[in-house]
This record gives sequence, structure tokens and C-alpha cells, in this order.
Amino acid sequence: MPIAHATTTTKPFRAMATMVISRVSMLIAGAGLAAAAWAAEPAPKDTTAANPLGGKTAAPAASKATPGQARQITWEELVPKDWDPAKEFKGMDLSALDDGDPKANELLMKMQEVSNNAPTNPAMNGVEVKIPGFIVPLEEAKGEVTEFLLVPYFGACIHTPPPPANQILHVVPQKGAKFRAMDTVWVTGKLQTLRNDSMMGVSGYHVSAANVTKYTGGSK
Repeated sequence: MPIAHATTTTKPFRAMATMVISRVSMLIAGAGLAAAAWAAEPAPKDTTAANPLGGKTAAPAASKATPGQARQITWEELVPKDWDPAKEFKGMDLSALDDGDPKANELLMKMQEVSNNAPTNPAMNGVEVKIPGFIVPLEEAKGEVTEFLLVPYFGACIHTPPPPANQILHVVPQKGAKFRAMDTVWVTGKLQTLRNDSMMGVSGYHVSAANVTKYTGGSK
């Protein structure tokens, strides 16, 4: 059954221009992983858009899979190296935007469009992978999560806006997993470059997970 999510009344934007500047600054600051993930504040558990679970670089031994085993990857490998999410916003004078300026809202909408359409890395299609992340439940049955999004840092899609589509995995475990929202896990399975729209975010990848296990650090 679908996960029920409480609805809240969105507060009026009292600092629209500040929000735009903050988000665009993150885009321009680093055109890779951290650039397009729009966490408003440093996330708990020492993970942020710039510091995803598992780090940005896998250990050499872990990054090379032995025959018949999944390859441990990092979130950065899911982002095409030539993708520059900030190119459409460079040169803009964000300081000229005032609160209530329609252009500020238009810019936020444009940023969301860029995020939702973030390109995937075609080299990762069909690869058996193992990747750590945080669970965002979508479906559950009998106390087990049967479908979820995997995200790279704490709070994404729940406490903060979703990361770009190329930083969200849509995961369907082969059997239900006894985990809750924001639990940290290892997901192992075949990665596919397959887009999915959900109420919690747009994902650019799909994984039919053979295993979903508790994350304890390292590669175990």
C-alpha cells in the first residue's frame, strides 16, 4: 500500500530572492554531485549534498568488481562528467532579484526542471552495483518496504527538496525490507537508466535489488 504522508500548509516565501541565490550558488559552486542537490542546511549524520553516504571516491579495491560480484560505486559515478547544471544560470545578476519578483519564481521553476531532467551516465546502464544510501519509502506491505527511493544524504526528498534525478535511485527489492524512512542501507542489484516519477521525487535510475542490507560503514 502507498505510504501516507502528512500534508502541511506551505508558508509564503518571505525571502524568495534569498532562496534563489542560495540554490543557484550551490549549482555554480560545484558542477558535479554537490552542484544540483539543494539541501538548505547541513544535513544530520555528517552527510550533505557535497558529502554523500559512502564518500565521493570508492576505494580502488572496492571499485573493481570480481567476476560474479557487484561493483561498489559512489554517487558521483552516476553523474555524467560533462554535465554542467549551472550553465543556464551563469552570468545572472541574482542580487538584482527582489522578493516577490516573478522572475525569482520563474527561476526556481527552471531550476526544478533542470534537476528533474538531470542526465544519467549511460556507462552505468546494466551494471551490477552495490551502493549505500538513505531510504525514502514509497510502498509498504505487512510492515516491510516494498518500493523506495535511495538518496545520497540524510533528509533528501523528506526534509529538503529532492536531489537531481541522476542522484535518486528507484529501488524495488526482490523481497520486502524491514527498514524505515531515512534508514541507511546497502542496495545491491542491476542498475538501469530508467526514469520514474513519484510523489517524493523524480529518479533517473532503477534497481531491482537482490539485497537490501543495513549500512554499517565500509563495504560490508
